[in-house]
Amino acid sequence: MNKVHLENNIRLDTLYRQSHNWLLAVSYNFCKDKEVSDELVGTLYLYLAEKCNPALWYLNSFNLMYCHSFLKSRFLNKIKADKRNVQLPNEWDSTDVEYNVEDDEKFERAYGEVLDEFKRMERTKLWPASKLAQLYYYDEKVTLDKLSEKIGICKSTSFTQIKKAKLHIRETVKSPFK
Repeated sequence: MNKVHLENNIRLDTLYRQSHNWLLAVSYNFCKDKEVSDELVGTLYLYLAEKCNPALWYLNSFNLMYCHSFLKSRFLNKIKADKRNVQLPNEWDSTDVEYNVEDDEKFERAYGEVLDEFKRMERTKLWPASKLAQLYYYDEKVTLDKLSEKIGICKSTSFTQIKKAKLHIRETVKSPFK
């Protein structure tokens, strides 16, 4: 261990001995829960031990205003995180839905019809729209920008042709979702 780590450990010991009760009181004033305040103070000690930042030192311990701000910001972050994590009711997954083979076959048939329609479109005046739509829809890594850049046409032309193909498919192939 180098000198900075040793000094940091001594200061952590001093912080614990001189200010632990104060830190617990400060964190308790924020959260009004003893367990949460213990957790916040523990997080502070862990952070100070891992970071080992001499800029946070003050006299023979640490800057208590920094510790106060740290506890407050961690508590506010905890509130935000708790709001994002909403408990689901116990009934949310109680009914098991049986796998529907008929729907799966309808989707598979519709997908085949879309592919066949793209092939039929290649023999008509809609062949550019068909080719661009196939490149756009069936290549996972292609965006409209990349497709236009790759082929050497403007993005609006690509968009218009893909839209033509999509509208044509929508008119000719029956949707299995309806």
